[in-house]
Amino acid sequence: MTTLESTRELSPATRPWRRTVGAYVALTKPRIIELLLVTTVPVMFLAERGVPSLALIVLTLVGGSLSAGAANTFNMVYDRDIDAKMGRTQNRPLVTGEVTPRAALVFGLVLTALSTAWLWLLVNPLSAMLSLAAIVLYAVGYTMILKRRTPQNIVWGGIAGCMPTLIGWSAVTNSVGWPAIILFLVIFFWTPPHYWPLSMKFTDDYANAGVPMLPVVEQMTTVSRQIVAYSWVMVLTSLALIPVADMGWVYLGAAVVSGGLFVGEAHRLHAAAKRGAKQSVLKPMRLFHFSITYVTLLFLGVAIDPLLHLPLPGLS
Repeated sequence: MTTLESTRELSPATRPWRRTVGAYVALTKPRIIELLLVTTVPVMFLAERGVPSLALIVLTLVGGSLSAGAANTFNMVYDRDIDAKMGRTQNRPLVTGEVTPRAALVFGLVLTALSTAWLWLLVNPLSAMLSLAAIVLYAVGYTMILKRRTPQNIVWGGIAGCMPTLIGWSAVTNSVGWPAIILFLVIFFWTPPHYWPLSMKFTDDYANAGVPMLPVVEQMTTVSRQIVAYSWVMVLTSLALIPVADMGWVYLGAAVVSGGLFVGEAHRLHAAAKRGAKQSVLKPMRLFHFSITYVTLLFLGVAIDPLLHLPLPGLS
């Protein structure tokens, strides 16, 4: 029997196992977890004012990933009815039937218990409680209460996505400091201009599912105007970190350059909306994709600045 023939005989048996594992991984929304972790590790560097223990970083990341996976799983369980009505989400495991609602709920509960115990025992109780609060805020506050009731759903529901900044800080210091709070606010003000462009792209999907995202209930000019406002507040808030945490030229450069590009793209979107441009010209996904780049660059500055600290005049 050749190797090729052997592989062909094994593939039918192994495929169901692989698909099942893939389905459960999909429940956790790995791409969202990656973004959350981008905001966790740099804050740990800032809290340490240097390089934290590698073991602590790994333990915090594992606990944070389990926690975010739990929250995302609960979200998919509750939203499986509207996910079936949206082209962007109709291939999720609970819609296709690859995972049953009961199995997904048990999976989410196991992840919740495991992440809380992990952080409590291996990091510290404060980080564990902040992590548990993030799960509740996302699964209950956003998914069950806000998402289907108000166009401000992503604004207040986005608080859950801000929690990694506090968790990263508390993992190192066993406290919550002002630098962590400012970065919490940066993500809070970043969330609407990050998510609303995506909602603009998939307005018909949200409308068909009965979800009152802001672009569904308001004109595009109103949405883009709010995007511009939130973008400016986000950038100004990011600059407030400089005197509070004694940040230097590295962070200032990252905040000004990435923030300037973000605001410029937000104004471009607003100008196109005022002209009544179609989707092909409006291109809201440009801002959506750049918003991810913005967070990456800004928090890279947060991590590098304590390592290569070049003090600003009057702050040293």
